[in-house]
Amino acid sequence: MKYVVFYDSGPEVLSLAPIHFPAHKVRLDDFHARGLLLMVGTFADPVKEGSMAIFTTREAAEEFVKGDPFVVNGVVQSWTIREWNEVLVP
Repeated sequence: MKYVVFYDSGPEVLSLAPIHFPAHKVRLDDFHARGLLLMVGTFADPVKEGSMAIFTTREAAEEFVKGDPFVVNGVVQSWTIREWNEVLVP
């Protein structure tokens, strides 16, 4: 079981994301280095479609979201965590 976080971009994403990206990237790198964050990225049109990240545990996903500068500072207007049954496990 993996846990997917879906982010919906806030109305000010284009102006706020560049300001808060450095702190967001530090958080991404930390969770990835600890083996908790497996993949992350935006969809083709991040303004309309948002982004997603895949975590190893629900606790890691919740911890990430609660302290993510994108969430805290309104880059993201809403988010959802969904359980995902990965089929192609190495």
